[in-house]
Amino acid sequence: MNIEPIAYIRNDFTEKFGIPRQAGLSEVESLVVFEPEYRDSSALRGIEGFSHLWLIWGFSEAKQSGWSPTVRPPRLGGNKRLGVFATRSPFRPNSLGLSCVELVGLVELGAEGVALSVLGADIKNGTPVYDVKPYLSYSDSRPDARGGFTDSAGSLSVEVSITDALLEKIPPAKRAPLLSVLRNDPRPTYQSDPEREYGMEFGGMNVKFRVSGGILTVTDIERTK
Repeated sequence: MNIEPIAYIRNDFTEKFGIPRQAGLSEVESLVVFEPEYRDSSALRGIEGFSHLWLIWGFSEAKQSGWSPTVRPPRLGGNKRLGVFATRSPFRPNSLGLSCVELVGLVELGAEGVALSVLGADIKNGTPVYDVKPYLSYSDSRPDARGGFTDSAGSLSVEVSITDALLEKIPPAKRAPLLSVLRNDPRPTYQSDPEREYGMEFGGMNVKFRVSGGILTVTDIERTK
């Protein structure tokens, strides 16, 4: 069976480093921009009645030869192997991702037709989207569901420290989204050197930071374009 993208993601995540580990953990806005053959506004009729959507998309940068029945989840520090179907690893037989996002509204893009504005996508800019489905709270929500190994993995959130001078370097519309990403500690869980300085590209900026004692300190912000 062959499937083709119906849309692509457009947002400020220009590299894999820094993308939230799961959907709904940031306030970053993304656009779901449809391919020309799917830019029929009638295909979206009634979608504004839903608050959330499921996006089915492709791990387009997960390069691999073949597949492995076990993977090393970053949530466990990359030191323990679990079954690939017991994780959300991008290295899967079919490299498909599933994300629940909040629908903000419909955006008219002129020649590109009507796009969907969504919040909380854990998806890189340019990623192909294969389907869009409404989230149904009466059937999709399971408040008592167990979270497997993630239930005992602990919180990854940190406090963000940034000076007013550096905050001024961030365009106002991007401040809250960027800070929401940083609060989730973008580092791999197996890296904990408090002296190491990291660099994360986001929305035309290279954001540099260090993390120590549960505090992420922004050290510099440089424009990349």
